[in-house]
Amino acid sequence: MGGLAHFLEDEGLATTQISLIRPQTENTRPPRALWVPFELGRPLGAPNEPAFQLKVLRAVLALLERPDGPVLLEDFPEDAPSAAAAEEGEGWFCPINLPPPPADLSAGGGFKAAMAAEIAGLSTWYDIALRQRERTTMGLSGMTIGEITDFICAFLDGRVPENPCGERSLGQSLKFAVEDLKAFYREAAGAQPGQNTGREMNDWFYGNTAAGKALYALWPIANDLAEQLDDGFMKTFANLLLIPAAQKYRAKEKV
Repeated sequence: MGGLAHFLEDEGLATTQISLIRPQTENTRPPRALWVPFELGRPLGAPNEPAFQLKVLRAVLALLERPDGPVLLEDFPEDAPSAAAAEEGEGWFCPINLPPPPADLSAGGGFKAAMAAEIAGLSTWYDIALRQRERTTMGLSGMTIGEITDFICAFLDGRVPENPCGERSLGQSLKFAVEDLKAFYREAAGAQPGQNTGREMNDWFYGNTAAGKALYALWPIANDLAEQLDDGFMKTFANLLLIPAAQKYRAKEKV
């Protein structure tokens, strides 16, 4: 984006941006940028903190009014609320008593049964989150959470399920189903007291839930199926998007 900003400025369009990686921004030297000390993936700080997020947006837009430049890199002076809370001992905790996954999730439809049990335990918290926030990021797939579980588990059972949307490739439908599954779990868990970092949420989802373990099991299956179907989107999704890079080490653990 920093490089693109120069082209836009040459055409007379003023630009500003948020930087999460300061050395990278220093190298690309965009016309205006606000570096923020937040974790990757959270350019506005913590979720569910609209007042703080508005403060960040106002700071980055204010760079457009600055007379200095043309290359301007400003530092945002505050840490995100979640990080500050963690330093004060008020970090996130997730008291949801999820049933422990069976030892062998791959046997006898274990993934489907374990995920269904987790979803039942999370549904009340998801409803609370929906009432509190009055919005959800779930819905890309067009499927209910039960249909999403059936769709994903079909792959794990060695079947190629029917594409629920003919306007998308099977790989795209799988990506949307996975994103909705993660949104359901994260929004439900996010209704718990305290602030969480993205790493804490990912550690919980990929390390402590049957749904997270299901995505590890799905990883090689999606790769193989992408080759069979010549589905480039599914290949990219499986390799780059299905499991975050910081969580891929868990693939060596026994599912």
